[in-house]
Amino acid sequence: MNILVVMADQLVPFLTSPYADAVARTPNMQRLADEGVRYDAAYTPYPLCSPARASFMTGDFASRHGCYDNASILPADVPTIAHSLTLAGYDTVLSGKMHFVGPDQLHGFAKRLTTDVYPAAMDWVPTQDAEGRFVRGGHARSYVPPRVGVVEWSKFLAYDEETHFRALEYLRGGSMEPFFLVVSYHHPHDPFQVTQELWDRYDGVDIPLPETPAEVPYSAMDIWANEAHETEAVDLRDPENLRALRRAYYALVSYIDDKLGELLAAAPDDTLVVFTSDHGDMLAERAMVQKRCFYEWSVRIPLLLRHPGGRDAGSVVTEPVSLLDLAPSLLELAGAGDRLPMDGGSLFEPSGTVFSEYHVEKVRAPCFMVRRGRWKYIYVHGHDEQLFDLEADPGEWTNLAGEVDTKELRAAILERFDPDAIARAGAASVARRELIARAMALTPTRWDYSPVFDATKQYVR
Repeated sequence: MNILVVMADQLVPFLTSPYADAVARTPNMQRLADEGVRYDAAYTPYPLCSPARASFMTGDFASRHGCYDNASILPADVPTIAHSLTLAGYDTVLSGKMHFVGPDQLHGFAKRLTTDVYPAAMDWVPTQDAEGRFVRGGHARSYVPPRVGVVEWSKFLAYDEETHFRALEYLRGGSMEPFFLVVSYHHPHDPFQVTQELWDRYDGVDIPLPETPAEVPYSAMDIWANEAHETEAVDLRDPENLRALRRAYYALVSYIDDKLGELLAAAPDDTLVVFTSDHGDMLAERAMVQKRCFYEWSVRIPLLLRHPGGRDAGSVVTEPVSLLDLAPSLLELAGAGDRLPMDGGSLFEPSGTVFSEYHVEKVRAPCFMVRRGRWKYIYVHGHDEQLFDLEADPGEWTNLAGEVDTKELRAAILERFDPDAIARAGAASVARRELIARAMALTPTRWDYSPVFDATKQYVR
């Protein structure tokens, strides 16, 4: 059995057809859902790119190995799914982004077909200025025109084209079997800039827009994120701004769907296919942007899994699961016995309880979420808490923390995580990396991955 994992970045499941969106033109995602299993309550273990991907690779919570932010280094001695599948006889290959930071740019993969779109050094350490403000921010400006809309081309489209070409080349080139191929695209992550052809796909379409009340109750975590993203600098309620944002986003979702379709056509029949994302995007819901919070638009992810031979075709799993569960579940299906215990559970026998965490980058205290049944509980250490009944209140507008007992859910978080220890470890990590980043800026040392291609063996020789 071959394994193909297709990962988008910042893809909101609610804006795809398998998850009941009537506007999205995503026939290949829909085909995958029809021919496979759709997980209706899949969550990221960390609503930020690099830590979420480290958790996908290891099956462990980010706080276990210290990947707190987008400049965190996953230690080279942490086993990953790629290590275990290599030991099981798989050809392990990565095409596209995985946000690896540090000198180890493989983490168990036998080969990488592209560099990463983002830096491998500690350029993005979440340092703060003398007033305590995070020095990197302003993301909200990328959510409104003129930074949203049509462009001739972009480096991010070029990156995804390279990622896609190399992946297809591998699949069509008589690849070694069995293989474990991860194809990881940048889009639909911002910037939301599309070609005219992609923009025109949604010409004349009535695109639903978020409806945000004049007064929105914000938690401490929300306030920190809004401050860092500088949401007050732009108008995230203006209908024209929102229409452009959602149209460009839909166009990029369709772009990813096109790529998925070509990968499905090229993959051998005996290939298990997974389609997912690292996290979502608020996309101006609640007048918020980016991820870095635990509302459904940020923390929910698409998860579609198609078994070879059509097993469980068209089935739906409603119990909560996590991106964390992918590694142990795929290793189980592959019969890979060489692995250590993981925090992740089974996608095939869900426990019913899912945790997510968020620390350090643009927040001032450790933050946690637990989803169990209809309840979602959010705990911001030393600050506040939220409790939502997702069945009665899917929009998460009514915080029941003052009306319903939260002790059991809070205890579940504190039994698994130590907020004070995480806070200390996170602060120490930032201090170490900030010093190293300043030193590296004065040297020629670079960790960015450079893929190796032997031109003497290409084409006509």
